[in-house]
Amino acid sequence: MNPIIVIAAASTATMARVLALIGLTILVGWFMAYGATRNGFIESVYVSAIAALESVPVITFFPVVLMVFVYRIGGPVGTELATDVLVLTAIAWNIWIAQYQALKTIPNDLLEVSRNYEFGFWKTMRRLIVPYSMPKIAANLFPSFADALFYITVSEVFTVGTKTYSTFGIGSLIAELIASGNWSLVWYAMASLAIWVVALTFFFRWFARYSVSKYGLDTAMQVRRRGRTSLRRTYQAWGSLVGPMKRLSRHFSTLARVPAIPIAERRAGWRILKRTTKYVVIGIGAFLMFVISLEIGEFIISVPGTYWLFLLGYTPLILYNLAFDYLRVFIITVISLLIAVFVGYALAVRQRVAAFVLPVVQVLSAFPAPVYFPLVFIATYRYVVHIPFGTELYVLFLGFISTFYYVFYSFWIGVQAVPNEFWEIMRNYELGYFKKLRSIVLPGTLPYLVAGLSSTIDSAWGGLMIGEYWPNIYDGKGLIVRYGLMKMLDLYTYSGNIGLAGWSSLIFAIIVVIFSISFTKALMDLARKKYVIEEGVYGV
Repeated sequence: MNPIIVIAAASTATMARVLALIGLTILVGWFMAYGATRNGFIESVYVSAIAALESVPVITFFPVVLMVFVYRIGGPVGTELATDVLVLTAIAWNIWIAQYQALKTIPNDLLEVSRNYEFGFWKTMRRLIVPYSMPKIAANLFPSFADALFYITVSEVFTVGTKTYSTFGIGSLIAELIASGNWSLVWYAMASLAIWVVALTFFFRWFARYSVSKYGLDTAMQVRRRGRTSLRRTYQAWGSLVGPMKRLSRHFSTLARVPAIPIAERRAGWRILKRTTKYVVIGIGAFLMFVISLEIGEFIISVPGTYWLFLLGYTPLILYNLAFDYLRVFIITVISLLIAVFVGYALAVRQRVAAFVLPVVQVLSAFPAPVYFPLVFIATYRYVVHIPFGTELYVLFLGFISTFYYVFYSFWIGVQAVPNEFWEIMRNYELGYFKKLRSIVLPGTLPYLVAGLSSTIDSAWGGLMIGEYWPNIYDGKGLIVRYGLMKMLDLYTYSGNIGLAGWSSLIFAIIVVIFSISFTKALMDLARKKYVIEEGVYGV
């Protein structure tokens, strides 16, 4: 078959896989986030589990994927399901955190209106939860897409020991072409991927602006810089305070045109539906837990006691190497936050500049780094090798480009979602640059920053996983750090030592759960209590 046709089909297959999984993630996330915000215990488990799963790099899911899909199911179907799960682990967590954060920050006034009109579950979803969460989902669509492409070469083709598993897609095709040295077709494959990336980047950017303008609460999409005070604009802005309630009331206007249902009957029907849904969800959850418990129990019994002692003996070394990786993640997070705040704000208030800069940043972020990094390495190695900690610079670079766009894009969307009334106040009081940031913009966008920072911290590990152990990138030269848990996981997986890889991932996940409880959930609660900027619109 014509290789160009094969390349086009592989690109289409990969994009269809990624987009379908993003759609499934959003649909499931609404129900999961709704359940989490209804119960404190479920909420703690939900946030901690997502933070733990998001932090664990894609490659560390291999033990579970191998046992459940490749070994149990097997064949092309098992490999395809394994690839889908690996891609899902790259895109789902930040969207689910954003949906949870959206539900946690719904203004009390809107919740009270939905309760007064006695909305049922489906109407609450359709009229309140889905519309209100759209801007935050839109803020995470592009990062999820970029993250999926970053890991596509890992997910569509992976090696454990001497065995290689692959499914049809542009990631596996590029890996095959590079291995065979067919660089002319590699360039064609990269061009095909670039066309898809550019097209979908512009679509996600349009959808983000559309979501904020349609579902934001009186947001000013064209944020203006400080100018002369306008009494006419001030009157119009403050007069629009009733706008959100007017828009919400349009959804309720049909209530007066339908036959009235007795309140007692409506409440009884809602209680039956709620109870039935609860039992169905509990039943499905219990069944899944039973299946998972059987798999875990079978695995634990099959492992000799001496091997468990062997794994425990490795735990101090695992923690020691994890400390070095957390230092790398801290550096990456600080740099990403500074760029997000200052560059993101500048682009939000300068729409003409943003119209040119953002698509470029988004396309570069979405293009898989493992595909083009060897070219960067070849061009810069002779200079970087003489710099102290030169290898660390490469590792930090890979970690940065794999995660900075989470907080950057979330903050940029958050600035645009600031209600128009606050921009009018900043103009009227002629607030300076840092005063705006410190007093209004940063507090008002804290929910977006928390979601973005959480995803940035949790996703940096994937870049470290690739960068800490990448031998023989070109001409026998590569990247191998001295200390780092991600390096250890790479070595264990490539050597087929699934036991040590799984144990290291478990220790890693426990540390992440502790971090998520002490950081992510605490900041989410703080943002919900004090920094929901939409509350200021209704509080006037």
